[in-house]
Order: sequence, then C-alpha cells, then structure tokens
Amino acid sequence: MMPDGVEHGTPRRPVSRRDLFRPRPATRGGPELPTGSPTAPLNGSCSLINASRPLMGSFFEVRLGSGVPGAVELATRALDVVEALEARLTVYDDDSEVSRLNASAHLGPVEVEAGLFALLSRALAIGRATGGAYDVTAGALSMAWGFTRGPRRVPDPEALADARDRTGAHHLTLDPDARTVAFDRPGVVVNLGSIGKGYAIDRAADVVRAHWWPTTCLIHGGRSSLYALGSPPDDFGGRWQVALRDPFDPEVPLGTIRLRNRGMGTSGDAFQRFEAGGRTYGHILDPRTGEPPDGGPASVTVLAPTAAEADALSTALSLLGPEGASALLADRPDVAALFVTRRGRVETYNLTDADYTPNNRRRRA
Repeated sequence: MMPDGVEHGTPRRPVSRRDLFRPRPATRGGPELPTGSPTAPLNGSCSLINASRPLMGSFFEVRLGSGVPGAVELATRALDVVEALEARLTVYDDDSEVSRLNASAHLGPVEVEAGLFALLSRALAIGRATGGAYDVTAGALSMAWGFTRGPRRVPDPEALADARDRTGAHHLTLDPDARTVAFDRPGVVVNLGSIGKGYAIDRAADVVRAHWWPTTCLIHGGRSSLYALGSPPDDFGGRWQVALRDPFDPEVPLGTIRLRNRGMGTSGDAFQRFEAGGRTYGHILDPRTGEPPDGGPASVTVLAPTAAEADALSTALSLLGPEGASALLADRPDVAALFVTRRGRVETYNLTDADYTPNNRRRRA
C-alpha cells in the first residue's frame, strides 16, 4: 500500500549506497536543532543500519535492522516519500501544491491531492481541540516576524494587525465531497511547518510497514520529530530508547523516552529566537495574539499515536502551558506530554514509568 499523496512512478533522485549510509557531516550554520530535541537512539547500534538524507531543511534518518531483506532499497523508498512530500508541502517553492493553494484559493475552491486534504482536515481538527493555539493558517504571522524568509524582526503595529487579519481557521472552507479548499479573502497563508515533518515521517513509516518482510524502524525528522514502528531488532516486545536533551544543559540528557508504535515531537525556542529592544522573541507564535508568548515552557515533548499529531500538539502545548493543557490531556489518555518550565522544573502528563525515566543526575537550572 502506497502512502497518501505518493503515486507509483514518482521520480527519484539517484542515491548511491555510499551516500545513503555516509555519516552525517557537521553543519556549521546549517539546520538548527530545537531545544529538547532527541539525540541518537540509545539502543545498541550493532544490529542497525542508518540511512539519512537532507530534507525539509534538516536531516531525515531511517533506522532499520541490518538483517532486513532489501533494507537499502526499503530505506531509499521511505526517504523518497519524504522528498516527494517536501516538494508538495513546502512554502519555499512557488510551484509546490501548498504555494499554489495559497496563491489562488481566494479566487475560488481549489482541488487538492487526497493526502494534503486529509492533512489540512486533521490540522483544523487539532486547532479546534486546542482552542486555536494550533493554527495551520499562521503563515502570514511567520512572514511578518521574518521567521519564514527573514530577516527576523518585530513587525510594526500595522503589519502585525494585517497579518492577524489574514490568520484564522475561519478563513478556510474545506469541501470533502469535492476535495477542495477555499479562502474567504486574499493573503491567507497555509504553512504546514509545524505538522509537515511529522506527517512525512508517518508516510515513510507506512512504506516500512507495508514491506513484505515484517520490519520495524525508527524514523527521525529534523531531530525534533520521530516515529517508532514496532520494537528494536533483537528486542522482541521492547521499546526504542531515545535520549531527550535538557534545554538548559544540552550536554546532559533530561531523561530517556521509550517508544513503540508511537510518534514523538518536541518544541522549544532556545535556538530559533532573536533579541530586540531588550526582549527575546522565540519562533513559536501564538495565532490568537499574533506574537510569541512572553514566558511559557522552555520545551514541550509530546507522545501521540502519530508523529504528525505529536508535532502539532507540541507546538500548541508550548502556548497553552501545563495548566492550559491539562484538560485536553485528561480527555486524551493516548497522548502524553513532558513540560520543562522556565525554572527548570519537569511536569509530566499521562507518562508512565514504561514511557519515561528521568536522569536523576540532571543539574537543575
């Protein structure tokens, strides 16, 4: 079964075995690693192969058991899916499907590919569940603050008001029968940056899941998103172990997350921020106010059934904070969250001892 939005015959970029398994180079000035992002899996690597490719402004990695028949070809196909989705979902290419949607949906309903329609529908549902803390139409705000194309800046009141007027799920109309999307005004900007990497990971996991040989894997995307399919090789019934960075001391793990058939997403603003007028502004914008929050958690990690949902909810819970998130999490026992407050305190919701082990040697901020 092919993943949503990817058809047979999608053109591939040639990838050699040497390129596929080349160690990741150090990237000075390259993609930034969000605070609290997962490090390499803690499971023994002797029985794993690691295939990686630069995609979506970062690196995607597929970790498979070395004994899987056709492992190289399988990893290549999984990464090809991500590459095809990047071309469809990016706002940095005027020819992408999302860019064409942003340019023309105010003129009338635009038919979109089935996978994109399903993703937009899911994003709007998450927005409703979070009271608007997550909003897939916040692209105009990201542009106003310079987080999309730069330079980063504090927008003047008129520019901010204009961007806020073009933000909000109420500007979108989705027709499931015709599979169309329409905007009620020009200038609305759909940006899937806070859910697209997780969605791509989920679709790559579908490729592995459909392999003729029962196969498990761990897929990283951007170092802040991942999905664990099944158990690690040679550990039947076990879980993939992932070290979580401490936003106040990245060299010391915050603790260990354990995953099986679950997605994970981490949000934080320690690296993507700028200073102006004596204040620090993070890249996570509150679509309800149009501005970055003054305060809020240092990082939020979410475990959810899919990587897409984990990504989106980690962004929303960064704005809601522990208090605002408690009601939502009470209704979602399948979703767990770990907050690191600005004072360095850790608060967890729906996390069991099997899910998480803290590092007792961690230095408090």
